[in-house]
Amino acid sequence: MMRIDELLRTGRRGLRTRPGSLLLGPTGARLWAEMLNDRPGFSGAIDFIHKINIPLLFGINHDRPQPPLPSEVEWRPSHLTTRSQFGTLSLEERRYVTWEDQAVSTQRWHNGGTAPTMLKLCIDPDWVDLHGDTAIGERRIDAHDFTLRAVIGTSHPELWSGLTLLPGESVDFVVAAAVGLTDQDTLAQMIGNIADLIKQPASTLVAKQVDDYQSFFDAIPRLTSSSPVLDRLYAYRWFLLRHNLARPGRGPLDGTFFYEGRSHKMTKTPWNPEGWEFSKLIPLSTPMHLIEARWHHDQGLGTGVFPLLAATQRPDGQFDARTLTKTIHPYANFMGWASYQYALTQGLSDALRDAITVLKKQVLGESEFLATGGDNLPIQQRHQLTGKEYQPSYWYFHDYPDDPLDPATYTPLKRVDRAIYQYLNARGVAGLCRLAGDAEATSFDALADAIAENVLSKQWDAETGFFYDLHHQTDEKAMVRNVVGFYPYWAEITDETHLPGLLDALGPRHFDTPAPLPSVSPECPVFQPGGSWKGRFLKGRNGCMWDGPTWPYTNSIAIDGLGKISQQNGHAYDELYAHFFWKYAMLHGPQCDRQTPYLVEHYDSMTGEPISDEPDYNHSYLIDIIIRQVVGLDIAEDGQVTANPINIGLDHFTLENVQINGQYVTVYFHKATGVEITTVSSPQPKS
Repeated sequence: MMRIDELLRTGRRGLRTRPGSLLLGPTGARLWAEMLNDRPGFSGAIDFIHKINIPLLFGINHDRPQPPLPSEVEWRPSHLTTRSQFGTLSLEERRYVTWEDQAVSTQRWHNGGTAPTMLKLCIDPDWVDLHGDTAIGERRIDAHDFTLRAVIGTSHPELWSGLTLLPGESVDFVVAAAVGLTDQDTLAQMIGNIADLIKQPASTLVAKQVDDYQSFFDAIPRLTSSSPVLDRLYAYRWFLLRHNLARPGRGPLDGTFFYEGRSHKMTKTPWNPEGWEFSKLIPLSTPMHLIEARWHHDQGLGTGVFPLLAATQRPDGQFDARTLTKTIHPYANFMGWASYQYALTQGLSDALRDAITVLKKQVLGESEFLATGGDNLPIQQRHQLTGKEYQPSYWYFHDYPDDPLDPATYTPLKRVDRAIYQYLNARGVAGLCRLAGDAEATSFDALADAIAENVLSKQWDAETGFFYDLHHQTDEKAMVRNVVGFYPYWAEITDETHLPGLLDALGPRHFDTPAPLPSVSPECPVFQPGGSWKGRFLKGRNGCMWDGPTWPYTNSIAIDGLGKISQQNGHAYDELYAHFFWKYAMLHGPQCDRQTPYLVEHYDSMTGEPISDEPDYNHSYLIDIIIRQVVGLDIAEDGQVTANPINIGLDHFTLENVQINGQYVTVYFHKATGVEITTVSSPQPKS
């Protein structure tokens, strides 16, 4: 049995850009803490549905003047434990957020001094008032068109006026806050829930939270191997999904889906965050969530997003990103392909069957409205909307100007990534149509074939052995080795004539940097591994730039493509695959170790330094790669399951309880005996 708390337990986790801060693992359907202050209670930057920076739910004040020492920290996915010392006054605290949006703190204080001390429960008087033994507050959040409500209670009501702790005495108590919305969560119900919670012993509460949180991980395939690094990596990637799972339950976001992240490129100003947030519907990353979540036993875990996408679909078929109150803009994605992969694993559910119409509209709309250059290659007008801002190819035809913000120096492109997404979406919709008995499968396959032909005949350069973006009018190649040049290998449209180019690109002259795979080859004249444009940080030092940093997003795709090539060629490239797989794995910790799980948006490709600071970022995939390539599990459209593991240096592994179309598959491997697959009709018992 995979116990997530034990696999990922570590010490202090905090924001690099906020030294001394604390990260909290568990998240509610709507409530979470981007960061907590290292002080008793819940204060810091606390959010609800979207980024709002609640500065304080509750805290505990004391009258000891001694400056506190940094707390001793035990971080677990389900809860946070801190041990703090204030002179002779000590505190052990456990904090967590429940899926039901309750912030809970269990505290044990001990007075080791010779004088009495007083503990007092504090709240934010700007929006919370005490009513008897319960504090209640409401605050309007105009940006998201809702009114927040908090109900705060404690097992020891004397804390409101001050609890005296005599020398040598200890006290245990619980403080909890229920957070909701005035038009959805009744005050009576919230008060009742808090009253029931604070009656329970602290040990009972924490044990229940651990069990409730663990239940998500009880419904995943269980991996054990000869590599503790791999086992921990696999567990962390599942944590990323649970951490970013959300159910806003409101308006255009009335469904269950995954956020791209719960940490942000936003200010921490109380009640007034500014900048870009990831806690919203972002279809750019949604396909990656689908192909990870398809391995969870909950069939509906990934399909809750489809009605939301249908509601945000444009007439041209594209899906807009959105918050509760704002429609933003559409990003390129591979929803059709990811949905097909989901169906291969989970079966064609009613939700997936209903989504076929929406996915058809995406492919046909983008074919009509974006592929307007005389072929089947979509034209990308805005560089931001493939999620790869400032790829140098957009400025190739103007010799990489000093000021890339000048529109006169910018050229729209027929992008390789956009073309491959369209190809895969057409191929995926064709597959879904076949599963549904829909005769239109043939026409979508024909469109995919036509796109592939255009990519191979126009975007491939035989002399340099790479795929390039094209000028949107002339089809002239922008001779920049962007990381998207690996996408055709991922889409499996290449053949043996393209292999030398792949191997050359994966060498040290190009993409095998110390922290591979950079967003552009170092040979590019404007290669900047740290994310500037010719030394100018257009989006700040943590900003999104695709002119040299390494991104987990594209690492997933490039490594996935290499794995497919190796599997199809008698494992000739397993050693190369293992090199890049383990390099990618090492990005999942700030010191490239396995002690502190931590994944951000992008990294310096020459040093491995995290550039951005959005820990537990959810815009890449690796669970799917581990299952399909390291374990080697493949599901054919006819349901046949095979295993063809790539050799990454493991002596043995077992992957149990892989749910595929109602059956449970286990894959065993030992280097002395090879691989074995067994299938049963019910899950293996927990061990």
